[in-house]
Amino acid sequence: MDFGDTPAEAAFRAEARAWLEANAPRKNAGSGQPAAASSLSIAEQDERERADIARASEWHHKLHEAGWAGITWPEEYGGRGGNAIQAAIFAEELAAFDTPIGWTAVSMGMVGPTLIAHGTEDQKARHLPPILRGDERWCQLFSEPGAGSDLAGLRTRADRTADGWLVNGQKVWTTGARVSEFGALIARTDGSKPKHHGLSYFIVDMSAPGIEIRPLRQMDGAAHFNEVYLTDVRLPVDSVVGDVNDGWRVANTMLLSERGLIAGRMVSDFDLIVELARLRKRSADPVVRQEIAKVYAREQILRLLGFEARTALSKGTTAPVIASVSKLLTGFNERDLTRFALDLLGPEGMVDDADGYRGSEWQHRFLSSPTIRIAGGSDEIQKNILGERYLGLPPDYRPDKNVAFDEIPKA
Repeated sequence: MDFGDTPAEAAFRAEARAWLEANAPRKNAGSGQPAAASSLSIAEQDERERADIARASEWHHKLHEAGWAGITWPEEYGGRGGNAIQAAIFAEELAAFDTPIGWTAVSMGMVGPTLIAHGTEDQKARHLPPILRGDERWCQLFSEPGAGSDLAGLRTRADRTADGWLVNGQKVWTTGARVSEFGALIARTDGSKPKHHGLSYFIVDMSAPGIEIRPLRQMDGAAHFNEVYLTDVRLPVDSVVGDVNDGWRVANTMLLSERGLIAGRMVSDFDLIVELARLRKRSADPVVRQEIAKVYAREQILRLLGFEARTALSKGTTAPVIASVSKLLTGFNERDLTRFALDLLGPEGMVDDADGYRGSEWQHRFLSSPTIRIAGGSDEIQKNILGERYLGLPPDYRPDKNVAFDEIPKA
């Protein structure tokens, strides 16, 4: 495992840090606190989100103009033409600055790489430039009420017509659907094939007739997620990314990117939790000190996993096993960390008060922490991936794996 930068990597890091210092504010004690949404209506949340999107778009314009957007993207698509280790270095440096990057995560971090890998030249020319500038937002139309962890069991269908495709079905947990221009859709195009082989990946204009979006209130009051109903939605024939019935392979490119994004969001909370323990005069408590040590240990493990992933990237290889391990541990860490923070807060931890400690940040993080363990493939899916693909354990019994989807009994 390599812990240091090569001379070329060190020079790239210095260049990135200098540009960020000149163009973005550093994070401080109040940075990154989520605004309380429990008292806001859906319309008020949408208004706030659109303001956030405008700031994110402005920041991405600045990144794009300076050549820092799409570091690994080919130059012909507007990227820097760099390598994965340079992208990792820039992300490490960016973590110290207060920048509005959240609204471009799906577009830049997931859809862009998928289109580069599988899209036609027309699809790349149409969508990659506005994605790179931060002007085009996408959502992920994958999960369904009956197909979450078993994504290949989805029932949304896309039927071939004389001039394109006709889509009918329902999607759920669609982050940002209300404020997205496009969606990446997985739909069943051939029910006579086994469930993993009859799927196709489509580009969907979210303003198309027949699309209805309903917000879902989360337990922290926010409504980032949505359910999306598609009723006789017509898509052009060239909206398929990759080959028809090969959508599972395309989707896995996007899912691997998603796991990497979730695991890569790790920012140290050690100083914050020590500050809270001292404020509550519990930093000398041996039980509290033991929990603080666990926080430190988990963060160091994630840091070392990051170094291992970087080492693989520097050698020109990928590390999908590290993405699954890191994603799994990131979810466990957020769960245990926020529980510990609420324990330190005591009775105040039960109250959502904008004037409370750090604007009730820990309460909101606790309520939203389960999403990390579900998004991008649930904990159980990650364990299956690790057990079967990397540890060589016997696979789960899957009686429907090689059966035509239309022949599988359904509730």
